[in-house]
Amino acid sequence: MKHLLAAAFALMAVPALAQDKMTLLLDWFVNPDHGPILVAEELGYFADVNLDVEVIAPADPSDPPKLVAAGRADLAISYQPQLHLQIHEGLPLKRVGTLVATPLNCLLALADGPVQSPGDLKGKKVGFSVGGVEEAVLSAILRKYGLSLDDVELINVNFSLSPSLMSGQVDAVIGAYRNFELNQMEIEGVEGRCFYVEEEGLPAYDELIYVANPERMDVDKITRFLAATEKATQYIVNNPEKSWELFSGTSKELQDELNAKAWVDTLPRFALRPAAFSAGRYAAFEAFLAEAGLIPSQNPVDMIAVDLTAE
Repeated sequence: MKHLLAAAFALMAVPALAQDKMTLLLDWFVNPDHGPILVAEELGYFADVNLDVEVIAPADPSDPPKLVAAGRADLAISYQPQLHLQIHEGLPLKRVGTLVATPLNCLLALADGPVQSPGDLKGKKVGFSVGGVEEAVLSAILRKYGLSLDDVELINVNFSLSPSLMSGQVDAVIGAYRNFELNQMEIEGVEGRCFYVEEEGLPAYDELIYVANPERMDVDKITRFLAATEKATQYIVNNPEKSWELFSGTSKELQDELNAKAWVDTLPRFALRPAAFSAGRYAAFEAFLAEAGLIPSQNPVDMIAVDLTAE
């Protein structure tokens, strides 16, 4: 018995193994797009794979990819369209996983307004927030209807997308998220109409992705991170109401009607297999950007993304 007690006390004296620390930079303030990350933390899935993940919301949404490129964080949430451009600008980044596997972007107009089809945009005002990619997206949509950017008046509304539309400042906006701006308008009593970019001439793409610096990244830690968020996504799909309670319980700011509606609309868009990779999807979007004149040449897919399932 003495030997058993001594062995038990010896085991109790052994310190627990320190968890591997990891820093993740969000693309924006915490919102339902980040569901699998917060749910993985709340359910202990990161701890289960020996990870201590520090989640940081940026002061400036443009900073996270730059900070990861500079080696000041392990991962950042970014956007597939922007990643293509950032690589051509020389940032050492690659996609290592997917968070939201469908486009969220849409061309948004008033349901009872003058724009019943993108073909009605001729001579109209279109609001946007971020130049470059959004202009290329709009150009591709217009081209389908025999129009070009010369046929519309572009107005930078500085992230005030739905308010500028509801106030009549513009006739439509590009860059609105179908899970947020559309719900925001509904709450305000205004019905919106989304024209989905992937149905209007654009190749499908991953809206939200995880990016890392390929020269600095720890493949083992990232693989464990993706496994934990995959498990969390499965929990969310199986338990949408319980997972909403977990997610919204992390902050009072999340406990409102807009976030509750956005949660429901975002849930089916989470990547069920965050590490899974489609080379064709990235090649097609690179070709689209080249055709739009936004990039000088086409990079091979292995310069844009890494398939961790093949590592």
